[in-house]
Amino acid sequence: MPRYRPPEALTGTPGKAVLPRGTLLYRVHGAHRPAHAFNPRPAHCLYGGGRFDGTSCDPYPYLYAGLGAAAAVCETLLRDLEFDPSGGPRLLPAAAIAGRRFSTLRLTTDLTLLPLLGGRDLAAVHQDPWLIHTEARDYPYTRDWAHWLRRHTDPWACGLLWPSKREPGERALALFGDRCPPGALRVEPDTALDLDGEAGRAWLDAVLEPYQVRLAP
Repeated sequence: MPRYRPPEALTGTPGKAVLPRGTLLYRVHGAHRPAHAFNPRPAHCLYGGGRFDGTSCDPYPYLYAGLGAAAAVCETLLRDLEFDPSGGPRLLPAAAIAGRRFSTLRLTTDLTLLPLLGGRDLAAVHQDPWLIHTEARDYPYTRDWAHWLRRHTDPWACGLLWPSKREPGERALALFGDRCPPGALRVEPDTALDLDGEAGRAWLDAVLEPYQVRLAP
């Protein structure tokens, strides 16, 4: 595993991916926080936290989303859900959706992200698919790399864009709250679904069925 430290200098030329104004973003998030709100709490440098969270070493607010609904659902809810060796459906426990909401956002302005979509994109920043595919045990390293990537794409990179690990046909992204213009994200009206409510469970069941997942009673 390439757990080496980032080099001092960035010698490649990183790519740029522009998400145009009007692009829809999809989120599964805690209902206690508005869908367009960035998480202001830095993750611990070593323990807990997500793949590209801000930490005390680089305490930026962050927000994860998908460019498709399936990416948002799979990245948030299916990360640790193992397949049944007997071939039966995977069961998603009720605790996984308690207090969670599915929301749709719309960009009100163009945002430029650093793409990590293929081998060339990754090689340009001295990395390979480990950065976007590794599991949570390595997240302290991926967070450190995210901080390094931010330093070498300052000020233009408003976030990172990569293929969803759990739904490779769609893309996931992390936005940096200190680089996105105020008001860049607008919540789409009448699109929120509380996943632990009747309508939310019915919608989620339909999304999960192709992944051999069912909600536990």
